[in-house]
Amino acid sequence: MREIVLDTETTGFDPESGDRIVEIGAVELMHHMPTGNTYHEYINPERMMPNEAFKVHGLGDDFLRDKPKFAQIADAFLDFVGNSKMVIHNAAFDMKFLNAELRWLNKRQLPWEQAIDTLAIAKKRFPGSPASLDALCRRFNIDNSSRTLHGALLDSEILAEVYLELVGGKQPDFGLSEARPETRATQTQASNWRPYPRPEPLPDRLTESEKAAHAAFVTNLGGNALWSKG
Repeated sequence: MREIVLDTETTGFDPESGDRIVEIGAVELMHHMPTGNTYHEYINPERMMPNEAFKVHGLGDDFLRDKPKFAQIADAFLDFVGNSKMVIHNAAFDMKFLNAELRWLNKRQLPWEQAIDTLAIAKKRFPGSPASLDALCRRFNIDNSSRTLHGALLDSEILAEVYLELVGGKQPDFGLSEARPETRATQTQASNWRPYPRPEPLPDRLTESEKAAHAAFVTNLGGNALWSKG
């Protein structure tokens, strides 16, 4: 099961009044696990950035001037999303902007049924409680300290963690859910999937002193110690 956790940044609140998308960030999940595959684009909105929007995401006219226009990235974006479900916080906002941009280019629309709204899920699970992304990070003890300004890719990565908590905690399908009947096509797709390699290897968590202490311990065990063989 492939899902795309997605966020956008814009020049305002209403595409029909001339507001445009200035950033798209997305994270790919496979069976509720991040694959390491992401999508990220800054976009030239072909208009001036209102000061109110600049205060939210910090993306100004000078920075965006040489970035591609939406028309230049639309096909690649649609290819990345495909028919996968899109996990979005306050999906009505992002879907409204995405479909407006696509409509202006006579591109295919993204059906509402393709979206999973984490805001709606949070309000249903925790009625009467704050349901903003920051509030949910506090509830689930998710570190969002790097979120000083809104950013589409960073917010997508944070939302992916929130989403996994909302649907039952990390790795919700890791052998804990009821087995569901799957079609042969779904089974084939799942069996053929392979995780993407990490862009950068995980850092070594052993300190030099710990390595030295371990080596001394093995030496003290003598030549017949298992770790001394092979």
